[in-house]
Amino acid sequence: MQIKWRRKALQNLNNEAEYIAKNDPQAAQLIVQHIFQTISLLKENPSLSHPGRLPGTRELVIPKTRYVIPYRVRPRLQQIEILRVFHASRKQPERWSYFLIPLESFLLTSKDSD
Repeated sequence: MQIKWRRKALQNLNNEAEYIAKNDPQAAQLIVQHIFQTISLLKENPSLSHPGRLPGTRELVIPKTRYVIPYRVRPRLQQIEILRVFHASRKQPERWSYFLIPLESFLLTSKDSD
């Protein structure tokens, strides 16, 4: 399968690298290389990670880092689409908050329907 990066994912990665490079340019380069190497493993094993928070996605945790890479497998296109690059210690995107609400919150109980 081919790896395709969304523009936003590349921007995320660039922002992370710039942030790290302020204190340690070599560490920034190593982190970026490590992320690319780990993502390349998806070519042979697209289900290497766990199901994502959003339907139809998966999330790859980069070993020995706090980076999470949400992606989508597109079998008909023989493509893995890298959606974003997130650092786990940063505030999660607000758009994800909606999808993290438990399903039970949306279900009507018998009391609600009366």
